[in-house]
Amino acid sequence: MSSDRRDDNVFDAYRERVDRPLLRLFQEYGLKEIEWFTVGMVANVIARVASLLPPLVLGVAIDAIFNETSPFTLPFVPQAWIPATQAGQFQFAVALIVGSFVVTGIFTWIYGVAANNFAHRVMHDVRTDSFEKMQQLDMTFFDDKQTGEVLSVLNNDASNLEVFLDNALQNSARLGVMVLGIAGILFYLNWQLALITLVFIPAIVLFTLWFMHVVEPRYVEQRASVGDLNTRLENALSGVELVKTSNTAQYEAERVESASMSYFEKTMTILKLNYIYRPGMELLAGLSFAVTFIVGGVWIFQGPPGPLTGELTVGVFVTFILMTQRFVTPLAEVSNIIDQYENAKASSERVFGLMDIPVRITDDEDAIDLPNPRGEVTYQNVSFRYASAAEAFDLNTNGSTQQNGEYVIQNASFTVDPGSTTAFVGPTGAGKSTLLKLLLRLYDVTDGEIRVDGHDIRSLTVQSLRESIGYVSQETYLFDGTIRENIEYGRFDSEFADVVAAATAAEAHEFIERLPKGYDTRIGERGVKLSGGQKQRLSIARTVLQDPEILILDEATSAVDTETEMLIQRSLDRLATDRTTFIIAHRLSTIKNAETICVLDNGEIVERGGHDELLAHDGIYAKLWRVQAGEIDSLPESFLANLKERQNEYTQF
Repeated sequence: MSSDRRDDNVFDAYRERVDRPLLRLFQEYGLKEIEWFTVGMVANVIARVASLLPPLVLGVAIDAIFNETSPFTLPFVPQAWIPATQAGQFQFAVALIVGSFVVTGIFTWIYGVAANNFAHRVMHDVRTDSFEKMQQLDMTFFDDKQTGEVLSVLNNDASNLEVFLDNALQNSARLGVMVLGIAGILFYLNWQLALITLVFIPAIVLFTLWFMHVVEPRYVEQRASVGDLNTRLENALSGVELVKTSNTAQYEAERVESASMSYFEKTMTILKLNYIYRPGMELLAGLSFAVTFIVGGVWIFQGPPGPLTGELTVGVFVTFILMTQRFVTPLAEVSNIIDQYENAKASSERVFGLMDIPVRITDDEDAIDLPNPRGEVTYQNVSFRYASAAEAFDLNTNGSTQQNGEYVIQNASFTVDPGSTTAFVGPTGAGKSTLLKLLLRLYDVTDGEIRVDGHDIRSLTVQSLRESIGYVSQETYLFDGTIRENIEYGRFDSEFADVVAAATAAEAHEFIERLPKGYDTRIGERGVKLSGGQKQRLSIARTVLQDPEILILDEATSAVDTETEMLIQRSLDRLATDRTTFIIAHRLSTIKNAETICVLDNGEIVERGGHDELLAHDGIYAKLWRVQAGEIDSLPESFLANLKERQNEYTQF
C-alpha cells in the first residue's frame, strides 16, 4: 500500500496488518465466555447426533420387523436391551424414535440459549471496547475520520460478528457432526454404497475453497462501502438545517444515491457469486442423492451392479435415502456459513484494525495528579504541526522519522500568572485555537513544553489536567436530554441547588424557568429546541459548575446577536473572576481589558502587551482595532484576504 493510501485511511492500513482476525476474536473475547460456548457446542452435538437416530432405527425396523430379512441390531446398543418379539421390537423402535425427537428438541433449545448468550456477550464486549478505544484516541484520529465509518464499526461490524458467533460457528459444528455422523452410519451399513454417496465430497470441498478465495476481497470492499454510506447519511441528517436553507436537498439526495448505489453494486458482486455457488452446492448434493437412489434401486431390483458385491436390503436402502437427504440440507447451508464467515472476517479485521491504532495521548507510567492547582501556565518554545496519518499512527514502513506538514505554532513562549486574563487575536488560521488545545492535551506539542504550576503537562494525568481546565467554545455541543442533565454533565453528582446557581451565574436561569418543564425540559439532539444564545449559556453554566482553575473561552460570543452577547459576556466576566483565563476573540472590544493581549500571525506571537500599549505600538493590533472602526485599507496585504472573509465579524465593533 502506498503512503498516500495509508494517509487517507488509517483503518485500512491497520486492518491489513491484522493476522487471523477470527482466531484473535475467539482468543481475546470468546475465551472469556467459554462456558456458554462449551455448553452450546455440546448441546448442538447431542441434538444433531440424536436427529440421526430415527432414519437408522427405521431402516433396521423395516428389515427386522416388516421384511424379517435381518436381526434387530443397533450400533452401541447391547443386544440384551432389545426385545425378542416383533411387537416388543416395534415398541422399542417407536420409543427410540420419539425419544430422539424429544432429545433433539431439548438440546436444540439449550444450544439456542447458550449460543445466543455467547454471541451477544462477545458482541457487547467488542462494541464497548471499540467505543472505549475510540474515546482514548486523540484528536488527530478524529480529524481524519468520518463519523459514519466509526459508527459502522460500532454497529454493523459488531452485528456481523454476533451473527457469525451465533449462527455460522455453531452451524459449522452442526455441519461437521452431520457429515461425519452420516458418513459413519453409511459406512457402517454398506461401505460400497457409502463410497458412491460420498463421491461428490471432494468436488464440494474444491468448489467451496474457490468460492472463499474469490468472494473474500469483495466482502472487504462491501464493508468499506457501508461506512461510506453511513457517513453520507449521518452528514446529511446532521446538517439537515443547512440542507434545507441552502435548497440542496436534491444534491444531498444524489450523493446518498451515489453512495447507496456503490454499496448496491458491491453487494451484487457478492450475490452474483452466491447465485453460482449456492445452486452449485445444491446440484452437487442433489447428484449425490440421485446417484445413491439409482445405484441403490438397481441393487435392490437386479442385484449388485458392476464391481459391487453383497446384498442391499430395503431397510438399509431406505436409511441411505433418508440419510442422503439429511446430507443435502447441511451441505446446501455451506453457502450461508461462508457468507457469514466472510462478513465476520472482514468486520473483525476492521474492529481489530481500530483496536491496534496506537493511543498517542496517554499518561506516563509515573504521571501524577495535578496537586492543588493555582492556574500558572507557561509555554516554553512551543511549536506544533499536524502530523500526517502515517506519521501520527506509526504507519511509516521504511523506519524513517520524516517530518511532514508545516508548523502551525512556532516558538511560542509566555507565562500567565494565576488569576490573570490573556487574550489571543489574529486572523483565522493563525493558530489561536490550536495553541490552547495544546494546553488541554487534545494534541501534544511537537517541540518545547507547556507547564501548569511548574509541572510539564505530559507528566500529569490527563484526567487531572482536564479537570482543572474549563473550555467554552463557539461551537456548543449539547446532548439529547434535559436541561439539568446537560448542565451537570461531568459533575453528575451535583446537587440541584448547585445546578440552579450555575445557571443563574450564566444568565440562563430565567429562560430555563420559562420552559415547559423548567430544568427537566428535554432539549432534543444537539439542543435543537434552543437558540444559539441559550445553548451557549448552558455551556457556560456547565463550566461554572465544573469550577475550573483555568478557563479557555474560544470565541464564545461570536455567533450570537448583540443583546445575547451582552448577557453572555456578563456571565463570562463572572466566570473569569479570579481564574486564569485565556480568551480567543475576533471582536477586540471583548478583550480590551485583558492584562495581556497576544497577536498571532502564521503561528507566531508577533505582538504582546496591554490594549493601550499595543495601540501605542501602532502595529498589527492597532491596525486591527482601526479596521473594526472601518479603516480596512490600512491593513497589511497578508491580512486583507482573510479579513474580507470575516468582514461581518470585524465590522460589528
